Amino acid sequence: MTLIKEQRKQYGNAKADLPVLSVKDLQVTFKTYGGTVQAVRGVSFDVFRGETLAIVGESGCGKSVTSSAIMGLIPSPPGEITGGQVVFKGKDLTSLSKKEMREIRGVDISMIFQDPMTALNPTLKIGDQLTEGIRQHQKISGAEAKKKAVEMMKLVGIPNPEERLKQYPHQFSGGMRQRIVIAIALMCEPELLIADEPTTALDVTIQAQILELFQEIQEKTGVSIILITHDLGVVAKIAHRIAVMYAGKIAETGTKREIFYQPQHPYTKGLLNSVPRLDLKGKALEPIEGTPPDLFSPPVGCPFAARCPHAMVVCDKLMPETEQLTFTHKASCWLLDERANPA
Repeated sequence: MTLIKEQRKQYGNAKADLPVLSVKDLQVTFKTYGGTVQAVRGVSFDVFRGETLAIVGESGCGKSVTSSAIMGLIPSPPGEITGGQVVFKGKDLTSLSKKEMREIRGVDISMIFQDPMTALNPTLKIGDQLTEGIRQHQKISGAEAKKKAVEMMKLVGIPNPEERLKQYPHQFSGGMRQRIVIAIALMCEPELLIADEPTTALDVTIQAQILELFQEIQEKTGVSIILITHDLGVVAKIAHRIAVMYAGKIAETGTKREIFYQPQHPYTKGLLNSVPRLDLKGKALEPIEGTPPDLFSPPVGCPFAARCPHAMVVCDKLMPETEQLTFTHKASCWLLDERANPA
């Protein structure tokens, strides 16, 4: 405990003690003709002031569903938040009415969706789309809203903002559209920004520019960021902490250094081994064999057991507890529990 207190002190009391958002045992299900899908199964994490938390994992692990649940955007039916809390500024967002969530969404918490090509309305000028949200939430004039829009366009690096406000989305490149989407999300100066695969549809050069933009915006505004991605290269660039998600659960959480250099969960190690590296030229990649479990009837034990090269009998029978390794590093794996470790 003394070691954890010391690491907490080193990590910084400002970040350690003041979470902007606390997700506690979140559970989300979807009812379908084939049965009930348990998409998110007891996810917990905190986001601290001025930091970037990356949630990584393969497709279908529940990353985007988690972000939608935070924003109150789970379609009901068929989706439903069946348990847990999403605490923001002392309020449990899961208990708020639709009207109360509308007052928070876009003002205190904003979201950047993954495809800039479809996130913008092709029939409206960029200026109208930028000012729509702020005029709805704040009592300001059209001139003031336009001035704010120009400031945001400058912040995200769009040249000649006064002229470009009059243009339509098709007159912008993919990278510029993504900058517009980011500017829209920042118009009301939110405390938390959720970016769902923000660089997926962009080429690598533009990806690098957008990631640098996130860093610049965070330095200037102090906004907290949740980054949803499957790209570990993106994570390495801008994340402070990383949550590795698998089959609707958090497998491991830690700082960037802990996850990349001291991974403890076999799934995290598998993800890292499957990424091409310049310093291992000529070495074959190691894919993770098998497929994720069926979330219509998820396993009672560790969800990664069927694909894990180190699986033990207990892994199939019981869910592992979360082991607190350091103040910032924890993982859910029986290999870390001395009661089950054969060594």
